Amino acid sequence: MEHELNELRKQISGQGILVQDLMSGVCRELEEWTSANGGFIEADQKSQKVDMKNPLQSEEEDHRSNVLENIDVLLVEHRVEAAIELICAEEKSNPQLKGIGDPSSTETSSFKSVFLKRKSMLENQLVEIAEQPSAGSTELKEVLSGLVKLGKGPLAHQLLLKAYASRLQRSIENFIPLCPCYPGTYPATLSNLLFSAISMTARDAVQMFGDNPLHSSRIVQWAECEVETYIRLVKENAPSSETVLALRVASICVQASLNHCSALESQGIKLSELLLVLLRPYIEEVLELNFRRARKVVLDLAGNDESLPLSPRLASPLSIFSASSNNVIVDSGMRFIFNVKDIVEQLTRLTIVHFGGSTLIRISQLFDNYVDALIKALPSPSEDDSLTELKEAIPYRAETDSQQLALLGTAFTVADELLPMVVSRIWSVLNELMEAESALNKTTPSPSSNIDFKEWRRHIQRSLDKLRDHFCRQYVLNFIYSRDGEARLDAEIYLNGEGDDLVWDSDPLPSLPFQALFGKLQQLATVAGDVLLGKEKIQKVLLARLTETVVIWLSDENEFWGVLEDKSARLQSIGLQQLILDMHFTVEIARFAGYPSRHVQQIASSIITRAIKTFSARGIEPQSALPEDEWFVEAAKAAINKLLLGASGSDTSEIDEEHILIDDEEVSTDSDNSPSSLSSVDSFDSFASATAADLESPIYLTDSEG
Repeated sequence: MEHELNELRKQISGQGILVQDLMSGVCRELEEWTSANGGFIEADQKSQKVDMKNPLQSEEEDHRSNVLENIDVLLVEHRVEAAIELICAEEKSNPQLKGIGDPSSTETSSFKSVFLKRKSMLENQLVEIAEQPSAGSTELKEVLSGLVKLGKGPLAHQLLLKAYASRLQRSIENFIPLCPCYPGTYPATLSNLLFSAISMTARDAVQMFGDNPLHSSRIVQWAECEVETYIRLVKENAPSSETVLALRVASICVQASLNHCSALESQGIKLSELLLVLLRPYIEEVLELNFRRARKVVLDLAGNDESLPLSPRLASPLSIFSASSNNVIVDSGMRFIFNVKDIVEQLTRLTIVHFGGSTLIRISQLFDNYVDALIKALPSPSEDDSLTELKEAIPYRAETDSQQLALLGTAFTVADELLPMVVSRIWSVLNELMEAESALNKTTPSPSSNIDFKEWRRHIQRSLDKLRDHFCRQYVLNFIYSRDGEARLDAEIYLNGEGDDLVWDSDPLPSLPFQALFGKLQQLATVAGDVLLGKEKIQKVLLARLTETVVIWLSDENEFWGVLEDKSARLQSIGLQQLILDMHFTVEIARFAGYPSRHVQQIASSIITRAIKTFSARGIEPQSALPEDEWFVEAAKAAINKLLLGASGSDTSEIDEEHILIDDEEVSTDSDNSPSSLSSVDSFDSFASATAADLESPIYLTDSEG
C-alpha cells in the first residue's frame, strides 16, 4: 500500500513538472508574440476605449485587426501567394501603407508600422525560398514575381542573378572532375554551360523585369566575371601548354566561346572583345610553346628515326633525296613539315581568323631556324680540318656534291611545294576574312587580315636565298682558293701573257681557271641532274647563281685589282683581251646552258669597263688593242664548242696544278667524271637542257638580283 502511494506521488510530481514546462513555453510564445505585436495590442486597447466613444472607428479597427490576423495565419502556413495578394490588396485600398501621403491619425501610423513588419516578414520568407538550392525554375520565378509585386524589383533581380550563378557553379563543379575524360572537348562543354546560363538569365530577366538598362548592365557585369572564371578553368584543366593537345584545347575554347558570344549579341550582351582580351595571352603562350617544341625537333638533325605519319602527297616529294643524303636531311625536312602540319591542323576557323597572322609569322621564323641548321650542315670555306672539336659539335655534315645538292633540294621542296600546301588552310580563311572586310568597308580590320601573303612568301624566299648563297659562296671559294689559301684565279694570268694578240689566234680560249670553271659547272650539272631529277628550276637557279658568284667575287676582290692597278705591273694588250674574253666566256656559259642572268651580264660589263680603264691608264689604247664585241662573243661560243667536242689542243688534264687543278681532295663529288670529261657531249645534256624562258618567274626559286 505504501509502495503504491509512493508511485502515485511520483506520477503527480512528473505531471506537475510537465504542466510547468507547458506553461513556461506558452508564456515564452506569448512574450514573443507580444513583442512583435505590442504596438497593435496597445493600439487595439486604445481602439477599444475609442469604440466606447466612437462606434465607426471601431469597425475600421476590426478590419485592420482581421487583416493582420489573416496575414499572420498565411505566414505561419507559408501560403506566400495568398499573403502577397492580401498585402497588395490592402496597399491598393490604403495608399498610405505604401508611403503615399501622411497618416491621418496616430492609429493609422501604428497600423502602418505593424503592417510593414508583416510585409518584411513575407519578403524574408520569399528570399529564403529563392536562396534554397532545391528551388525549381517555376518556384523561383513565382517567388521573384512576388517580390516584384511587393515593390522589391532590384532585390528580385539580385536574387535571380544569385540563383543562376549558383546553378552554374554547381554544374561546373559537377563537370570539372570529368575534364580528364574529355581532354579535347571539355572547353566546348564548359562554354556551353556558361553561355547557356548567361543567355537564360538575360532572357528570364527581360520576361520578369522588362528591358531595363540598369538590369542589363548588371547582367553584363556578372557575365564578364563568369567569362574570366571560364578562361581560368580552361587553363587550369588544360594539358601541358607545349603539347599539340593543349593547342587543340585552346582552339576549341576560342571557337566555342566566340560562337556563343556572337549568339548573345542578339540579346544585347557583347562579350567578344573581353573574351579576346582574356584569351590572347593564353593562345599566344600555347602557340609559342608549341613552336618551341617544334623547333627542338626540327633542328635536331641527328634526331631519332621515328617514322612520321605523313601522307604520300607530302612524303613523296622529299623521299627522292633519300639516296643522296643518307636520310638525315630528308628526315629533317619531313619533321619540319610534319610539325607545321600538326600545329595548323589544331587550329579552328575562328582561331585562324584571330591568330592566323601570328601563326604564319611563327612558321616563317621556324623556317628561318630550319635554314640556319641546314647552313651549318654545309661546309664553310673558312673551316680548318684541324678544328675537329668544331666539327664534332655539328651533328651532320653534307660533304659530297650529291649530299649538298640533296640538302638544297630538300629545302627548296619544303618551301616551294610542301609548305604552301600545309598553310593553304590558313590562307583560305584569311582571304575570306579580307574579302568580307573589304565588302563591309571596315576601317579597322582584324590583326590577322593585315598580314600580306606576298610579303610572307618573300620572307621564305629570302631564307632560301640565304641558304643558296651560302652554298654558292663556299662552292666558288673552294674552287678559287687552294688548301694553302692561295688563289687559283689571280691577276698574274693577265700579266704574264706572251705571244701575239688573241685576235690573231685562230683558236682563242679562255684562261685555264675559266676552262676549269666550265668543267666544274658541267660536272656539278651532271650530279644535279641525278640528285635533283625533275626539279629543273632548282638546277638552273643554282648554276646561274654559281656563275654570278664567280663574277661577283672577281668584281669585289681588292687584291686582284690591286695587282692590275699597281704601277709596277707590266700590262699588255693580250692580258686585257684575255680578261675580256674570260668575261664573255662566263656570260656565254650561262646563256648556252639555259640559265642566262642579267646580273651576270651587268657585273661582267662593269669588270670589262674597269679593266679597260686600268689598262688605258697604263698607255694601252683600247681602240687599237681590242676588236669588236662581236668577236669576243663568237670566240666565247667557239671555245665552248671546242671544249665540249674535245677539239682544243689544250686538254684540261694539262692545267697547271699549282693554280687550278681540281683533284678529289678539293672537290668532293659522287660523279666519276673529272674536268677532263669536257670532251664528252652526252655528259652536258643535263647542263644545257634548260630554256631561258623557265627562268622568268619561278615561284620561290627566282633570284631577286637576276
